[in-house]
Amino acid sequence: MGKSENGELCIFYVSGNESLLDDVEPLWTSLNSMLLGCSANFKQHYRNMTFQNRKRYLQKKAAAGKMRVTLAVDDTTSQRVGYCVSSLDAEKTGEIESIFVASAYRGKGVGDALMKDALAWMSAEGAEKRVVAFSAGNEQVFGFYLRHGFYPRKTVLEQV
Repeated sequence: MGKSENGELCIFYVSGNESLLDDVEPLWTSLNSMLLGCSANFKQHYRNMTFQNRKRYLQKKAAAGKMRVTLAVDDTTSQRVGYCVSSLDAEKTGEIESIFVASAYRGKGVGDALMKDALAWMSAEGAEKRVVAFSAGNEQVFGFYLRHGFYPRKTVLEQV
């Protein structure tokens, strides 16, 4: 893990559009594996989900609106350690599509920086509403989203 001379974490952030999606693949694969492990009812969904399928879905959303991809990179190792993909649709709804930080970097402000960047981008683009969804079994992220102003509005159930 990259540390500066004063012991602080050295992370830099790279932002762009959907052209950066391929750069998130290794981290997305880690996220998908984590969700497979914590899903009680939809393990088959995560087993069948490939990065290419997810990428195609995100590219369609980008084509119909706007997308921002931000990567967190360890300055010392040049390793990608986190990412956030956010979108804005024609109705001005911003969505956190996917956010993930490698376990060794959690609790160090990387996720907060990624989320703040996405929310600032949404505001600059005129978002009137912001949403995020997370998978059942991954409830430990609830506090993180609350800290960023996201509160439950409804619960959607899906038949297995």
